[in-house]
Amino acid sequence: MPPLLKVRLTELAARPNTFDPITAFSEADEPSQLFQFYLLDTLNFQPNVFTATIPGINDGVIPTAANAANGGLPTIGAVRVILEPKPGLPTDPNDPRAFIDIFMDFSGLFVINNESGWYEGWMISDIRVPRVAPPRPDGTAQFGTITQADFLAIAARGSGNNSVVGNIFTGDGNAPRTGSVTDIFPIPERQPNTVPHPVSMGAFNAQQQSDVHAYWEFNRSTNWIFPHYELPFTGGVPGTFAAGLQYNLFTPNLHSLIPGSGPAGVVNDKLVYGDNPDNPRDPDRGLIDEEPGNPAHLEFRNRFIPSGLDQEVLFNAFVRVASFRPDVTDVGQRLFLSYAQEIARVDQNGDGAISFVEADVDGVSDGLPNTRLYLSPRAFNRFAVTREIDDGLLAPRFAPFQRAYVLSGTVTLVNPSVPASVPRDADDR
Repeated sequence: MPPLLKVRLTELAARPNTFDPITAFSEADEPSQLFQFYLLDTLNFQPNVFTATIPGINDGVIPTAANAANGGLPTIGAVRVILEPKPGLPTDPNDPRAFIDIFMDFSGLFVINNESGWYEGWMISDIRVPRVAPPRPDGTAQFGTITQADFLAIAARGSGNNSVVGNIFTGDGNAPRTGSVTDIFPIPERQPNTVPHPVSMGAFNAQQQSDVHAYWEFNRSTNWIFPHYELPFTGGVPGTFAAGLQYNLFTPNLHSLIPGSGPAGVVNDKLVYGDNPDNPRDPDRGLIDEEPGNPAHLEFRNRFIPSGLDQEVLFNAFVRVASFRPDVTDVGQRLFLSYAQEIARVDQNGDGAISFVEADVDGVSDGLPNTRLYLSPRAFNRFAVTREIDDGLLAPRFAPFQRAYVLSGTVTLVNPSVPASVPRDADDR
């Protein structure tokens, strides 16, 4: 085990806890392989009411989340990303067919009691400057690329950060800023300048001793991201809360609870795409069982989309400033238009939602293999935990900014990977 990770897990085990850090059980004859991890704390984002006492807001009341439990111990955590070497499955984590386990252990988070609140983990990929390639015949950029005109436009910004293909893209063209305790919301130069898109690691809560332990499975049916047309309505984009835009997505004719391609796309009938009590919507119903299987019973009413497709949405809205709708400068409108366009490239039945059949990793869409629709876990350079409340959105609370963060950290790659499990899981699922 890497020394830094071992030290952190040992520290977590030595603290007051209800349970020690999670034991990883093998799901094959060979042990599972650790290939990356994240160490988390509260030192890389602006303090907020969930991590500190903010005079005039929450002083004089009980602390409710981080940095106060167990006599004020700092809140810390560790996340292990481990590949299952199951027979017949890839052992390369970059292959979207691989099965990967996520083990999350945190110390120093109070239990959330009211309004069905929860903590949620997010594995975050900051989009990078794509390679340059000729456009499609219609002038739009090919998948995963930008045009020369796009490149020249973004490269001219700021200090030239965007002039290097593969660099983390920044809105202002300066060096990437992913968060600091000295940030001040909503001042642009005192906030992150990257474009993050996070895969949810699921919801969880704390134990009596303020320790948290959660498990999640990363594979082709879970490597999906919230509909980015929700972003202007989280209240986290500077100015949108004061303008009364928070939750404005919820209208009689458009609601992100009903799968569809957003304000510029397809709006579906809630009687067909809603949560039917006789056939409850089940976004975990994403993989075929053993042969013969029944693809017709895979879920089609999905609100989220594959991570690689979501990246295309963000490329259009933020990076392809010349090749995608240069006549539209409002970022919110660009997101709406981009979302509808990119969904349509994969959506085979025109319903504005991406079903698991349409996103089948062995299938084809828009003339390209569907493997392109899924980012490698190694693309996710950060991890965060947010304190959530039931607002009806899949997007992180106050996304894209960090006002609900309680933990964050950056990735450490383990290459070559190392054994990281003990025998053996009860059902090898």
